[in-house]
Amino acid sequence: CRNLYEFLGLDDTHFSRWCKVNVEDNPFAAEGDDYKVLAIKGENPQGGRPGKEYLLTAAFAKKLAMQSGGERGEQARAYFIACEQALVRIAKEKQQWEIERAKGVIIRHILTDTIKMKIADSPHKKFAYPNYTKLIYKVIFGKPLKELEADFGVKPKESIRDYLNAEQLKEIESVEMLVSGIINIGMGYDEIKEFLIQRYQSNMMLAG
Repeated sequence: CRNLYEFLGLDDTHFSRWCKVNVEDNPFAAEGDDYKVLAIKGENPQGGRPGKEYLLTAAFAKKLAMQSGGERGEQARAYFIACEQALVRIAKEKQQWEIERAKGVIIRHILTDTIKMKIADSPHKKFAYPNYTKLIYKVIFGKPLKELEADFGVKPKESIRDYLNAEQLKEIESVEMLVSGIINIGMGYDEIKEFLIQRYQSNMMLAG
């Protein structure tokens, strides 16, 4: 609240009175929903009771900015509208990310099941899924998985997928489904590798 008050260029000596009228006694605002009252610990340097600060929601702050009028009020209003729009965009991106993350779990199961059913048993079979995973990341991003994890700052026991955006996850899912389909028709690892390299040649060239 104080940050908003100062931005609006209002008189420093009237802050408490302004808050009393516009925040605490505002008939269209409710404590706990639109604002919180924060008691300032320690003595009030001006004497009397301890001072107060107010924590406002973005929506309530925008209303107060609109009431103030003037250029500063319009600037504050535009700022809070931009904040709201950014939050909506972030919420949509998070929702799409969660959808792709959930789809990715299903598609990984499809790939692992395909490997189990279609690849002949051998001492090397247990390495098939991690090898295909490394290949998929290499052809999509143009660099080895270990290098990608270092770039994103992935910690031990974390998944790089938690660091990727929805579009990147979608691309990985697409290639994993493609690999599952190709394994199903009998192509081996080397053939699949060559096929993917040809398809994503520009990415592989960037990797050197």
